[in-house]
Amino acid sequence: MKFGPDNYNHEERCSQGHSSASTIATIEAALSADPDLDSSAIEIRMLGPVVLLEGYITNAADRDKAISLAAMIVSWENVQDRMLSRFPTQ
Repeated sequence: MKFGPDNYNHEERCSQGHSSASTIATIEAALSADPDLDSSAIEIRMLGPVVLLEGYITNAADRDKAISLAAMIVSWENVQDRMLSRFPTQ
């Protein structure tokens, strides 16, 4: 899955009118489109060009998947993980 042109990095796209709202909407769409990811408790915020992933995850694979999907959109260096683990008790 690839988003946006390859010849621009995230900072360049933002300076060209790529709004925070559209970045958040794109990431939300990518997260909710993945059938193996429970993104219902993940919140996405922007701090300049940096995407903050906050909220809760219910399994370890969800963290990696959410970070990976966000990084495909804004690049690895622009993703900050602030998600907390909330694993169900057995």
